[in-house]
Amino acid sequence: MNVRRSAAVLAAVAVVGAATPAAADPSPSPSQAFPSALYGGKDPKFDGVWRQSLALLAQDTVGVKPAAKSVEWLVRQQCADGGFASYRADPTTACDARTMLDTNATAAAVQALSALGGHDAVTGKAVTWLKSVQNKDGGWGYSPGGASDTNSTSVVIGALTTAGEKPEQVEKDGKSPYDALLKLALGCAGDGAGAFAFQPDKKGKPAANADATAAGVLGALGQGMVVKPAEKAEATETTGATRSETCQDKKTPEQAAANGAAYLTKALAEDDHLSSALAGADPQPDYGNTADAVVALAARGDTGQAQKSLSWLEKNSSTWAAQNGPAAYAQLVFAAHATGTNPRDFGGADLVKQLNATGPAPQTAGKARAAEEKSDSESGPFGVWWYVGVCLVAGVGIGFLFSGRRNRQQL
Repeated sequence: MNVRRSAAVLAAVAVVGAATPAAADPSPSPSQAFPSALYGGKDPKFDGVWRQSLALLAQDTVGVKPAAKSVEWLVRQQCADGGFASYRADPTTACDARTMLDTNATAAAVQALSALGGHDAVTGKAVTWLKSVQNKDGGWGYSPGGASDTNSTSVVIGALTTAGEKPEQVEKDGKSPYDALLKLALGCAGDGAGAFAFQPDKKGKPAANADATAAGVLGALGQGMVVKPAEKAEATETTGATRSETCQDKKTPEQAAANGAAYLTKALAEDDHLSSALAGADPQPDYGNTADAVVALAARGDTGQAQKSLSWLEKNSSTWAAQNGPAAYAQLVFAAHATGTNPRDFGGADLVKQLNATGPAPQTAGKARAAEEKSDSESGPFGVWWYVGVCLVAGVGIGFLFSGRRNRQQL
């Protein structure tokens, strides 16, 4: 999923995370033109709810209690029917037919608010809305009624799981979300074997897409943006490609996830990162999708390549994260968490501090930091920092892994 909605990403899509020149400082505090409770200083029109949700979820993941007003801002973005738009400048105005609701923003909000706890009424209404806009093939598109895509379907699966639902039992016309994902998974022959497509092309043919594959692996495993830290690989057998190097018939979601993980490992193997390119431009490192791929591989226990790509991100992602702000920092936190890496010592940078600096000061940053430092001193560089106050989301990238949230555009 990529800061995934990844610009978030998951959505509808585009190239996420291409490199852009920027200062390596954290994003500035939100502009006074935007709500003071909002994380990030850029126009929130397309990603306000997405980036707020990822920021709050990442803080919760590392044991930091978000500012109460930031959580309340997210809650107030919900429409009466349970759905969330990408951003509502005036939440006191009722949503109407012109309000463009967004399955990805809604699913991200569910994951964040479920992890934080105490918002069952909000998440319950959101889940009911998501079920009401499920497509007949079992999946979801970015907007209600839009054709199902891998990223949207996967982020909704993560939301359902986090909210205590069983995705396989959420059906429309007898089809579950997993049926939709299997339909979007490529077979084992030809280019892109084992990958997931975002959507079929105009001719109805699916084409391999790395961003969609990272999201699809998480979705097929029934997981969200935050996954339980994987044990670090020790044996050489587990540090190569994946535990399932040979693509096999995608009869089950688990096998489709294995095939997708093998595809990602192969794509990452050459230089440990994914790349993307706009039309007519040279390929550039895709930091957001790489982070999502790390989470997806770690979710399967494929820690070898996940660790290598995480190390690449530690060395190369600071400028990208500073440019893209809270969602990007959150995405890196998810990748670090999934691999058992301390996000407060991410290539020498403190991702948590940088994330916190993009919005209102959290309630317990100081206490969480003190507890974490004590844990680190007792456990060593690869200690159990993530046990301190961690709230796991059952199942993000990635997506969720999902890069600053992308506007809806073509892949």
